Amino acid sequence: MHRLARSALWLARFVAALILLWLGGFGWFVASSYLMRADPSNTTDAIVVVTGGRQRLETGLELLSAGKAKKLFISGVNQHVDRDELLHTLGPLPENAACCIILGHTADNTFGNARESAEWMHEEGYRSLRLVTSWYHMRRSLLEFARAMPRVMIVPHPVYAHHVDPERWWSWHGAPLLVLGEYDKYLFTWALPLLQVWWPPPPAGPPVRTTENSRAQSSRATMSW
Repeated sequence: MHRLARSALWLARFVAALILLWLGGFGWFVASSYLMRADPSNTTDAIVVVTGGRQRLETGLELLSAGKAKKLFISGVNQHVDRDELLHTLGPLPENAACCIILGHTADNTFGNARESAEWMHEEGYRSLRLVTSWYHMRRSLLEFARAMPRVMIVPHPVYAHHVDPERWWSWHGAPLLVLGEYDKYLFTWALPLLQVWWPPPPAGPPVRTTENSRAQSSRATMSW
């Protein structure tokens, strides 16, 4: 019984330490995200907007119109929405902005946003970007984008929703759950490389042989004879 009580005590202490560590990390996450401020004075090769709200798009367009980058890349656009349709919903645009907007349709999450943007940046030969997304989403986005583009300079440009007062964001309906969920996603994203070291993904299986592939191989074998 004494040994059991001691084990239970150590387990309780361990759980308490984990809870305190989680709470401390959450405090850092909120404070660092809240205190992060955009620096509009810097110019970059590109502006990348991660879809998820109208104000993100409006902010990206304002930055492009102000000459803060050469092109605007909008990542994660619905495949059924084309460029003209998207721009029409945002109203009239300056001529110098309408010609330099590119849409990405392949991403459906933050990991995909980073990979899709990295591929486009490589094609354009760009070395710097301004990342536009919501303030609570910025930490995880910076982590994913830095992993996808380790040699690219990334300038964060967090966005606050119009109906959210940054000084009283906790009063916004649903904000606590939103930020808590984003914090947990950030922790998982941060820890994923460590988890993959301990539990590497299973190796890819052998290529699937189809009837057409078999026929093609047979034809090549016959021709070689």
